[in-house]
Amino acid sequence: MDNLLYERKYLDKGYKFVAGVDEVGRGPLAGPVVCCAIIMPTDEIIEGVTDSKKLSEKKRETLAEIIKEKAIAYKIYEIWQDEIDEINILSAVKKCMTGAVNGLAVKPDITLVDGVDTHLPINAEYIVKGDFKSYTIGCASIVAKVYRDNMMKEFAKTYPEYGFEKHKGYGTKAHIDKIREIGPCKLHRKTFIKNFWDEQEKR
Repeated sequence: MDNLLYERKYLDKGYKFVAGVDEVGRGPLAGPVVCCAIIMPTDEIIEGVTDSKKLSEKKRETLAEIIKEKAIAYKIYEIWQDEIDEINILSAVKKCMTGAVNGLAVKPDITLVDGVDTHLPINAEYIVKGDFKSYTIGCASIVAKVYRDNMMKEFAKTYPEYGFEKHKGYGTKAHIDKIREIGPCKLHRKTFIKNFWDEQEKR
């Protein structure tokens, strides 16, 4: 599969900078949603770039460093759990993606966005499974995933009882059981855990 198909569509029209943007952390019970926007050179493709979820942790980490080194520009943006609870996860993803794209040191002519039309206030094309179909979105996916995973590993040192280094905040049985046993920490999204943790009932 030609994973530069979408990029070439715009480059062939004379667009100079095509960005890709992707988010990681939409579903977890804890921690931020993280977005990466990136503009990559297309004359020299990095082998192995695809949907970050299809790669091993070691491969992702290796690729993330190469991608950041070769990028024309990239920006990582975070929306934290308190704001996610306040504005809801879809609004948080929109704000996160927009913040990442607007934060790029080089202004893109067009942005390729992973997923369905989220109506971002930027010039964009929305691509279902974009992290697999588009090289640029794939690069953004890998950088965002490695960044967030490393962040959650660091939080595991502060909150060792939850096992963040293993599940990265996602709703595994072990994670949910631990919340039920000892309650949430400040990283938990209250709106995501309300089905099995009601602070009022626990008092």
